[in-house]
Amino acid sequence: MLKPFDNYFEKLVEPDRSCLQFLRGHISGFDPDITEAWKYGMPFFCYKKRMFCYLWTHKKLNQPYIGFVEGDYVDDGRLLREKRARMAIFILDPVKDLPVKRIDALLKKAISFYKKEAVSKEK
Repeated sequence: MLKPFDNYFEKLVEPDRSCLQFLRGHISGFDPDITEAWKYGMPFFCYKKRMFCYLWTHKKLNQPYIGFVEGDYVDDGRLLREKRARMAIFILDPVKDLPVKRIDALLKKAISFYKKEAVSKEK
């Protein structure tokens, strides 16, 4: 029996499945402090046990995206905030090559927020 995280990816149709499965592996391997978690019925990634980002499909645009939990602190004009309070999303086109360098830059910016916050809590 598959875990909910794995089951989510098995139910997707192409090309979204390949796109999000690649992102799953890429995000999981991006930093040793990133772990997978199933939260709110969605595949999340945690950074040092704090919710970091998640993968989902935009209902209106029907395109996969990476959602950043602390999206206000990831400074990038291409992130959409829509009506979300904290989160910002990066929409992807699953039929095109993924912008891996841009994704890496976004992941680095998000991680730097968590690192800065951890330092400020230590003071």
